[in-house]
Amino acid sequence: MAFVSPVAETDAVDKAVQAYSRIKEVLGVEEVPEVFRYMANVPTFVHDFFMNFRKFVLSEGKLDEKTKLLIAVAVAGQAGCQAWISYLKEFAEDKSTTQQELTDALAVGSTNSMYNVLFKFRDISGSEIFEGMPVGLRAHTFQGTSLDERTVELINLALSDINACKPCTSAHVAKVRQLDLSDEAIYEAIRQLDLSDEAIYEAIQCAATMISGTQFLRSIGVA
Repeated sequence: MAFVSPVAETDAVDKAVQAYSRIKEVLGVEEVPEVFRYMANVPTFVHDFFMNFRKFVLSEGKLDEKTKLLIAVAVAGQAGCQAWISYLKEFAEDKSTTQQELTDALAVGSTNSMYNVLFKFRDISGSEIFEGMPVGLRAHTFQGTSLDERTVELINLALSDINACKPCTSAHVAKVRQLDLSDEAIYEAIRQLDLSDEAIYEAIQCAATMISGTQFLRSIGVA
């Protein structure tokens, strides 16, 4: 049983009232989705979360909205939050994102976590012996889904950061930058690199927002 109950719109107070109004306006819905109504037990939290959600998950910047949605569902999967996975699946249907793509994002995230466990161990073990041992883990999933390479790398980057895997995070930052580099003039290459840094940061902002939302629902027993 959940620690608290979702807050009905008629019972919303303070900043939750503002948040509910914005949620319905931005999402184009007549009823506030349940994931947000649970958050309204703390009015400032639902207000802050939705403002972040709108800005860092729903708004296009250097990353398009579809890519951010795929990162968001991968984070929800990493957090084991079924409530958010279900909501994002429903939401994505109107955003040209298929169930297969969402499922692929979950699989990529799961594979990334496998690698994080091994490489984080190498990093914190205090022994160089393990560095020379073969990885030995199969990861064809990174190349075998409907997702493009850039999206896969951004998911890997976001989850590696969440999992505090330093070597994996550094490697994926380098890989994302490499994917964005152009073979054109040096100026164009530098310009693309700068854009890549902003895209990388947007991916982390998206992931950070979703960790906040999933953590709250899990902490009140809704996951």
